[in-house]
Amino acid sequence: MSDNSIYQQARSHLAYLRMAAAAEALPGELEHAAAHDLGHTAFLERLLEVEVTATETRRRASLERFASLPSPFRLSDFDFDAQPSIDKKLVNELATLRFMEDATNVLFIGPPGVGKTMLAVALARASIDAGYRTYYTTAADLVARCHRAALEGRWATTMRFFAGPRLLIIDEVGYLPLANEAAAALFQVITQRYLKSSTVLTTNLGVGSWGKIFDDPMVAAAMLDRLLHRSVVFNIDGESYRMRTHRARAEKLTKGVRSNSNT
Repeated sequence: MSDNSIYQQARSHLAYLRMAAAAEALPGELEHAAAHDLGHTAFLERLLEVEVTATETRRRASLERFASLPSPFRLSDFDFDAQPSIDKKLVNELATLRFMEDATNVLFIGPPGVGKTMLAVALARASIDAGYRTYYTTAADLVARCHRAALEGRWATTMRFFAGPRLLIIDEVGYLPLANEAAAALFQVITQRYLKSSTVLTTNLGVGSWGKIFDDPMVAAAMLDRLLHRSVVFNIDGESYRMRTHRARAEKLTKGVRSNSNT
């Protein structure tokens, strides 16, 4: 068999095995091997590395799309000096994702604008980087999706969907009151994940005020029981990032106006 025939057959094998990146890289890697006098093992390792890298890139992109994160925030973007009530060492420990090993939950509690969502998204980003299936949703979107599923006879399928991610972010719990059906949907999701996978939840209401969210205090108590059984809770106070930015911008404009008036 000629060298050209062997080459074409090798590319055909790679294509059959769905190793498209390796097939595309084959000519260049053959030239590199010849130019650098590489042995068969070294050549094969380089070729497989190309495929592994491409596979990992596709997998990471798939995890990113599935996660549906609302922003690109990472933990390095968070200004801990602006929120001294947050234990930076504890957050850094969470970023190791060891809390996910025993399905520990994380609750970020505080008023709007103090960084709850940013921290939750940063943990989600770390989870994706580690190769874990991760999903972000607001409480309102979760409830709406469950409501549609109930109407369309897809309740069980939707519960399996929310039970699936290794890490689930439920943002903005408590911003809108949840009637009986909505509360039941959120309770079922928490129950499906209990002791199996980690949930990160952000809320503007302390756990003692959850009765204001749900019509049924018993549902609130049962949900909190499951969430808090294994949990890390952050009670965040301090000034809103947005309000601080607004004030800084206003002060800058005021100084500009005064400067112009004095010239």
